[in-house]
Amino acid sequence: MAKATSPADLTITPRDLRFGRGQKMGRWWLNNDPYATAFFNALSVTFPKGEGYFIDSVRQFRDGTSPKLTAEINAFIKQEVVHTREHVAFNRHVTDQGYDVTLLEQHVDEALALTKGRPAIANLAATMALEHFTAIIAHELIATPAHLAGGEQQPAALWRWHAAEEIEHKGVAYDTWLHATRDWPRFTRWRVKAIVMLLTTFKFFEGRRKGMLELLRQDGLSGPVVWAKLAWYVFGTPGMGRKVMGAWFSFFLPGFHPWNHDDRKLIALAESDYEAAVLPRAERELAAA
Repeated sequence: MAKATSPADLTITPRDLRFGRGQKMGRWWLNNDPYATAFFNALSVTFPKGEGYFIDSVRQFRDGTSPKLTAEINAFIKQEVVHTREHVAFNRHVTDQGYDVTLLEQHVDEALALTKGRPAIANLAATMALEHFTAIIAHELIATPAHLAGGEQQPAALWRWHAAEEIEHKGVAYDTWLHATRDWPRFTRWRVKAIVMLLTTFKFFEGRRKGMLELLRQDGLSGPVVWAKLAWYVFGTPGMGRKVMGAWFSFFLPGFHPWNHDDRKLIALAESDYEAAVLPRAERELAAA
């Protein structure tokens, strides 16, 4: 039987925060850069429906887990529900800037349609793979401040908050997968998760590529030069895609677990950064008390 290796002292804390309410966000809110803005906007459009899928996939296997994992699954669900709410609000800002995200949402719907009728374990496997993606992106987002440098305070704070919680619960889907496949032969478990990760990687990059190019097209930016600039942003400087490659590859190594690399120090770093972003809300609540 496979053993989960999440830290014994790990605490997953849902933080019910709100960002950007009552404020207008600039069209190119990240350093006045259409490429950087398109990267995060396209990613955000996937979250409301994607995180609902994650919740449903993990919840299917909650029964019979250890008390520790059950509590972590419950906290994971609470965090993802708040993430969904905040990205719905963020995406409203995106459309308020004149972007039509219909095509991006269609890509998400098409991807989720592929999961219809599949066994629950297949959906859990896809969630496990996608949660690894979100965790390694979250790590890089906080560890390298250049990714959000020059961004407007509220949306940048939103992304750091989201990243911190993705790090915090990065082992939940994986530990749920280990529990659900505890009777599988070790090689079978590895083979299935490897295949799922390769397929998920292709769909993830293809979907985000289409989404970013569509948003840039709406900015009047298209053609080979634009494709090259976008590729440089993702794989050159600041290079999110390039910098997460090593962590992505680690998923295939024997003995992998998301918590083999304990990066909880980044959570505190992010919290200190977005604390100022939620202070006005706290002051309003205090004044109303």
